[in-house]
Amino acid sequence: MKKWMALTLWKCLQVPLCISLIAAAGCQKKTDSSRLRQQELHLNLHSEPPCLDPRKSSDTTSISIINMCFEGLMSKSADGGLKEAVAESYSISDDKKTYTFFLREAFWSDGNPVTAFNFEKTWKDMMDPAFPCDFANDLYVLKNAESAKMKKCSVSEIGVRALDAHTLVVELEHPTPYFLELTATHALYPTPTHITNAHADWAQDYSSRFVCNGPFRINEWRHHNFLSVVKNENYWDKECVKLEKITFAMIEDENTELSMFENGELDWAGSPLSNLPIDAMISLCKKGLVHTYPLAGVYYYVFNTRCPPFDNVNMRKAFALAINRQQIIENITQSGQLPATSIIPPTMRKDSREFFQDADVKEAQRYFQLALTELNITKEQLPKICLSYNTMSSHHKIAQTIQEQWFNAFGIRVELANKEWKVFLDELRGHQFQIARLGGIANVNDPMAFLHLYKYLSNSINHSQWTNADFTELVEKSENTTDPEERLALLKKAEEIFVGEMPIAPIYFYTGNYLKKPYVKGVVLSEMSEMDFKNAYVEK
Repeated sequence: MKKWMALTLWKCLQVPLCISLIAAAGCQKKTDSSRLRQQELHLNLHSEPPCLDPRKSSDTTSISIINMCFEGLMSKSADGGLKEAVAESYSISDDKKTYTFFLREAFWSDGNPVTAFNFEKTWKDMMDPAFPCDFANDLYVLKNAESAKMKKCSVSEIGVRALDAHTLVVELEHPTPYFLELTATHALYPTPTHITNAHADWAQDYSSRFVCNGPFRINEWRHHNFLSVVKNENYWDKECVKLEKITFAMIEDENTELSMFENGELDWAGSPLSNLPIDAMISLCKKGLVHTYPLAGVYYYVFNTRCPPFDNVNMRKAFALAINRQQIIENITQSGQLPATSIIPPTMRKDSREFFQDADVKEAQRYFQLALTELNITKEQLPKICLSYNTMSSHHKIAQTIQEQWFNAFGIRVELANKEWKVFLDELRGHQFQIARLGGIANVNDPMAFLHLYKYLSNSINHSQWTNADFTELVEKSENTTDPEERLALLKKAEEIFVGEMPIAPIYFYTGNYLKKPYVKGVVLSEMSEMDFKNAYVEK
């Protein structure tokens, strides 16, 4: 998942898991009291973070750790608003297109100063056509950023410049209501250019080269085993940071994670870093143990619109409409989700919006027959269809259910392919799939967080390879209007076109569900699936 595209972290001792669990039963009291004394938390990341370079990471696993170790010009407050972070203050021009940030005295974890030049260099590096950045489109709000990425102008012409070490001037292509919020996301974090210039692999592993500027820094990282962070003593606001250490196991099995939580090995289980086992949800909810909150995200299946038979819009519509979303929510996820018959989450809109009917099998069958006619083939001549998803029990059960729904609707059996996370991501980026499971969590509270991903075919996160000139025109018009109501109306029309052509099949809108120990205090969760530990502590 984030950030947009929803995408997650792991374990301390290299000993058999059964030994770990057995030992835990006899040492829970000792483990908990030790954490109380040491201000230490133990959590679980569902998978190995692929990369901790803020300029390259687009999966939620990596971003979760990045958010603990880095900080931008602004940061999000506990009430959902914004507050100054590396920027001590800022000013905005009358036309809302120029921002001037005045930086406070801040330092990297190695003691070097954080400067405006770090921000300028980082953002311009990301817009270099040769630099791999999956979320480059987030920066296209900067003047000339998109042109530079498309090799239409020099990177030096991008609208960001450091006047001196503490003054950063940013020029935008057009007024952007969510720009300040964007500066609080990993998309616009600075990186330690004194390190990145010399070491291209600085964030692939933990070493003295991994330098950051946030409340925590990496302490140890044993791949596919565990990762730990400790308080960053060079952080400008270190007096507010109470936790001394957070250790993340890397356990993919949700039942094992739940057992570790119940045995006292973990202080938190489930969202946003992982998931609770769906088979246990009813029991946990009845006991009143589950905390639930809404997320600005959607679980969906993406179609490869350049791969037969999903290069046909009616085939995509057929498969999307045949899904019974309510059945999935009631029988599998069981966590208060809402069926998704649009792409923009309810947290971002005032109106009730449904662009199609859930489980409309009759209409799905009509589109299916229409697609076969347009493709000039029979059902028996359809190419083999495969649905890919990354390893997680809920993904597997949802895929099995939808596989059966498609069989009942069309009489065809779709193959299921369970992939390890990194392999799954690589195949998505290489467009080596027909249908794939994905989830999208917004990085800013604005519909553009979802719609701009499909604005251009060149966007590397547009895994569907779908494009539509009318859709792009509406999105561009919305960017150039200063009237908030007109802007939202244009984006709604764009959403209608998008859902009408079904490059993705939305399934349900996310909720976050988690368990936590009562002594864990001060953790701030957001609708963007963010987890802020800056003011967290263990109650003694």
